[in-house]
This record gives sequence, C-alpha cells and structure tokens, in this order.
Amino acid sequence: AEACVRLMMESGLLPDGALQLVIGSSGDLLDRLEETDVVTFTGSADTAASLRVNRNLVARSIPFNAEADSLNCAILAPDVTPDDPEFDLFVREVAREMSAKAGQKCTAIRRAIVPAKLLDAVAEKLSARLAAIRIGDPAVEGVKMGALASAEQQRDVAERVAQLSEGLETIRSARDGFAPLGEGVGEGAFFAPTLLLCRDGFANDRIHAIEAFGPVSTLMPYDDFDGALALAAKGRGSLVASIVTHTPALAARAVLHAGALHGRIHVLDRVAAKESTGHGSPMPALKHGGPGRAGGGEELGGIRAVKHYLQRCAVQGSPTMLTAVTGEYQRGAAVREEAVHPFRKHFEDIEVGDSLLTHRRTVSEADIVNFGGISGDYFYMHFDAIAAKDTQFGQRIAHGYFVLSAAAGLFVSPAPGPVLANYGLDTLRFVNPVAIGDTIQARLTCKRRIDRGNRPDQPPQGVVAWDVQVTNQRGELVASYDILTLVAKRG
Repeated sequence: AEACVRLMMESGLLPDGALQLVIGSSGDLLDRLEETDVVTFTGSADTAASLRVNRNLVARSIPFNAEADSLNCAILAPDVTPDDPEFDLFVREVAREMSAKAGQKCTAIRRAIVPAKLLDAVAEKLSARLAAIRIGDPAVEGVKMGALASAEQQRDVAERVAQLSEGLETIRSARDGFAPLGEGVGEGAFFAPTLLLCRDGFANDRIHAIEAFGPVSTLMPYDDFDGALALAAKGRGSLVASIVTHTPALAARAVLHAGALHGRIHVLDRVAAKESTGHGSPMPALKHGGPGRAGGGEELGGIRAVKHYLQRCAVQGSPTMLTAVTGEYQRGAAVREEAVHPFRKHFEDIEVGDSLLTHRRTVSEADIVNFGGISGDYFYMHFDAIAAKDTQFGQRIAHGYFVLSAAAGLFVSPAPGPVLANYGLDTLRFVNPVAIGDTIQARLTCKRRIDRGNRPDQPPQGVVAWDVQVTNQRGELVASYDILTLVAKRG
C-alpha cells in the first residue's frame, strides 16, 4: 500500500496534501473533523456502525458514506437444468467468489440459493470444484488461493464458522483434506474453503446475519422463485446479488422485487458470460454500495461518486449572475456581439457569452422538396398536403433536419479559419414546426470551453460548446441544441 501511494504522489497528478496514508490507528482523527469534511468508510458492517455514531460526526452533521461488507447472495433460477450452461456458470461463480482473495471480499457470495430439486447436483459439483483449488504460497505454480490476512483473521473466521455451523450440515471443509502447498506454510493463516448447507433458510436467522470473512458460503434450497427472493431479502441489504437465468422474464421479475435491497444486481447467463466482469467486480461506472447492512452508501458510480465529496450549494440569481458564477452561459444572460464572427476567433480568444445573431431565411416549398430529394426523406408530413391537414399541425411542415441544416447555413463562417470541425450535437429538440413561408433566424452563443491540452498527434485545439436557438418570425423557439466544434489554438 505504501509503495502504491508513493507512486501516486510522485506522479504529480494530485495536489500536495491531497492524499495521506496512515498505517495503523487513526487516533483522534474523527474528533478533529469539521463541517466541510466528509468521511468515506470501507470495511465491516460492525465497524461502520460504531464509526457513524462518533460524537463529533453526529454533532457537526459530517457526512458518513459507508460501503460495508454484506451477506451477498447468488440465486440459481428455476429455469436452469444441470445440462444448461447457466448451471456451470453458477457453480463457477460461487467457487470463484469463495476462493478469490481467500474470500476476503466485501462482494463475496456468502449465500448460494438454489432450487430444491437441484440442491444435491449443485452441492456435488460445487464441492468438487472447491476440492480442485490448490491452496498455499502464491509463488508456487498452480496455487489459486492464498492465506487470510492474519492469524487473528483466521481465528475470527473459525469462530464465525462455528457459530454458523450449529444446526447446519457441512458439505466441504478442512476435514476433507487440507494441505497448503509451499515452504513455511505451516505458520500461514490458511483456511480451507468451507461450504455449509442449511436446508431451511427461513428457520435459521444466523446464516442471514453472521458473516465469516473468508472462503465460506452457505448453500440453501428454495421451493419457488418468490421463496428465493424472500431468502435473499433476509440479508437485510447487500452490495450485490447475482441472478443466474436464461429467461428474461425471470430476470425482470427478480430485479423489480429485489432491487430495493441490493446495490447491484448481476444477471448472468450464457450470453453475458462472454463479457461479464463477474459477481464481485462492478464496472467503474456502476454503483458499488448498498442499503441496510451494506452501509447505505456507495463508491464508484461514475460521476455520481464525485458528489459524495462535494459540498453542494444551490445558487439563485439572474441568468447573467449565474453565468458569472458557473462559468457557463445560461440562456437569458447578457451576451457580447462583436464585428468579428465567433468562428474567426482562436480557442484562447473565445469567451463564454460571445454571440452572433444571424440574418433571416424564409423557408419555401422548393427547400422542402430539394431536401427530401437529397436526403431521401419523403415522410408524408413534408409532402402530402391532404394527410398533413388531418394532423395536429394542420399543414405540411419542413423536415427538422432541414431546419438544423439551414441554421448551420445561417451561422457558419465558410472561409478557412480556426474552427476545424463539427464535433457533434447535444440536447437537440425540435420545439415548434416550421411551415412553408415561415422565416427562421439563429442565435449562436458560446456556452462553455473545454481545453483538450496539447496532444502530439493533433494540432493544439479545444472544444467549444455553442448554445443554438432557432426562432421563427414570431420569436417562437423552433429548434434548440448545443453544437460542439473543434477550434484551433493560436500556437
């Protein structure tokens, strides 16, 4: 961990003081936090519960975002048979989540929920797969599972397995043969993959409340799919639940019924398996967190994750004031109109609020006919006067994309210059129809600037987002969008 943090700091990507690593006790750190701070915690549910009631955190209302270990589950749906690929996928996923990092994962599968008719088949195949896992020193060829983090962790897992095992059957454990490979492994904190069996998951609350943070999972049967979802819910909130099925209707039903209690639902079948990151590996843009026992917080989640570390403040004011505060043009704000066309300016010279009000253009029937011929779009609203009369518009109207093209013709500066290319459109809406004889006009305003830096394979440039409003002769908005352009820098 220390070496990794040193590399981060030496990279120069982070401001000085933005990252500190404390190995050991944090002392009275939580007591020194202030109202503008935020705490994010990853660890056990018990530790999260004790930290969130710290007197200073409570007194100062300091946000506490917890992503805690939970009793995650995997459900084998009732449509699966032992001959289906999904059967093998389920067994593989449970075994992998039990053995990866020796089961010391917040997302590890602690409860494997299967149809009662497949209980024996799953138990046999899963036990055989666990038996094939080579355990020991990771430096030894073929070893797939190492030791627990410490001897203390080993004792804790053993104690919790003893609590869980009361009244349960043991399908596989150290008693079935356990000999870690490698020199000096006798002093290692190794723990044998342990698979327990609870024949009545509704009558035993311990399996839904006690977590052995190691290579341990409990198998339990269900009679119908509603029963499976009810067993999953008894964990009172988890980071992830996997549904293994090849029937879309069952997947949809599971998500609707179980989504409220699981931060992520992983639907696995023969198609998804080709690209799936697996039960325990969420994609960076996905939420990683969950309700209840899972801590009630989240991490990852793409741009959503950043919001946990922001003090958000709503600002009220005029569009001009909001433009000044945000640095992004807000419609209705004051604009700057100059003799120089905005497209004649280099990236460094363009400012938010630079604007151009174009000349006007009256749309003719010839425009519509010609655009239809060029585009191949002969939709009746543009060409059939009788059919168009019976619509909400009452007459033929111009193609929306003609309006878009005509607006570009109004605001572009055609000669070579700093604008290199059209980069795309955002938020396009055709608000009102444009009929034959209507006159349109466009206003182009710099909304924001994005400096792309200097890349060795491209000339120095940036992206400029322009707010475009197209109006008719009555001042009504007919089209609204942002157009993005690549604009060269002076250098």
